[in-house]
Amino acid sequence: MTDIETLHAEMSEWRRHLHANPEFGFAEQATAAFVADKLRTFGLDEVAEGVGGTGVVGTLKRGTGNRAIALRADMDALRITEQGDMQHKSRNCGLMHACGHDGHTAMLLGAAKMLAAEGGFDGTVRFIFQPAEEWGKGALAMMSDGLFEKYPFDEIYGIHNMPGLPVGYFETKPEEFMSAEDNFEITLKGVGGHAARPHWGSEVLVAVCAIVTNLQTIVARRIDPADIGVVSVTELITDGTRNALPGMARILGDARSFRREISEHIEQQMRIIAQGTALAYNVEAHVRYTREFVPLMNDTALAAEAMAVAVELYGASNAMVASKPMTGSEDFAQFLSRVPGCFVFLGNGETSAPLHNPNYDFNDNGLVHGMRFHVAIARRRLAN
Repeated sequence: MTDIETLHAEMSEWRRHLHANPEFGFAEQATAAFVADKLRTFGLDEVAEGVGGTGVVGTLKRGTGNRAIALRADMDALRITEQGDMQHKSRNCGLMHACGHDGHTAMLLGAAKMLAAEGGFDGTVRFIFQPAEEWGKGALAMMSDGLFEKYPFDEIYGIHNMPGLPVGYFETKPEEFMSAEDNFEITLKGVGGHAARPHWGSEVLVAVCAIVTNLQTIVARRIDPADIGVVSVTELITDGTRNALPGMARILGDARSFRREISEHIEQQMRIIAQGTALAYNVEAHVRYTREFVPLMNDTALAAEAMAVAVELYGASNAMVASKPMTGSEDFAQFLSRVPGCFVFLGNGETSAPLHNPNYDFNDNGLVHGMRFHVAIARRRLAN
């Protein structure tokens, strides 16, 4: 039997190594090599590298069963400069594991080691280590590279840590669990000029301010209150300066929703607001709207299976069905568009810094909980 305390120490060491050496999406060469080397050391039947760029797929077979399930972790870091002074602080300036992908990778490696050593299932387990989750391209890249054709599986499971939830606390939800994410960029063009003579041109700053304000009416006044939608302006860039009115400005942001028709309605209303406001201020407006993440829809039956595993592992008081979906987005949703599965949250601690924060760090005490979930769901779904 695997010594859990020893494995926990190993996972912590792996996690801190990965944290200290973060790599951005599709540049995870060292991370992928580290993962592949560990999987080969564990004795997996097959380890494939370079899937979808820098993705890794490990395959472990036991018994004679013909069913396969997949367990997935993400590997990429964010372009954030880490704060704090812990020993495993990022050594790559401007890059940081601020979302816990280092922990997700380490806990899946731990599950692979335990399942390879102990078995306890009948069929095939695919260990999928995905690149470029943060910008929503890694899952599609792996799929385009033949993931489902070369390494087929019947269902898939994934874990994300969640600050604010206690360590050892589990949460998921059937059906809608996480939202789609759309990105938008509105560019305004006019005629800039001297700040003392605004009437000589058609500056864009006042128009931009009006558009930013009017965009808030999309959710407040143009979408059914029963539907969930979020429109957030995140950047405002102009070519003005202290005494010069801008002739160009860009508004950037994102929108969240759970249904395609709401996404399309948000885009339509955004274009109406941008064009109408630009006309009123005698400037031009151009809207670029892209859909980056699809909604994450957990399979109802497999969410119940995941909940049953969680209750067994953590107890009924620490395994909860979320009361409502969250408007964060997750690239795992692309896999769920092809096969059924379930995505779950595991607590990172009630005092944890938020995700995508320069002071965030994955809580190593959660590694065993994630590893045990991966192992248990594989054994339950591929029961001997």
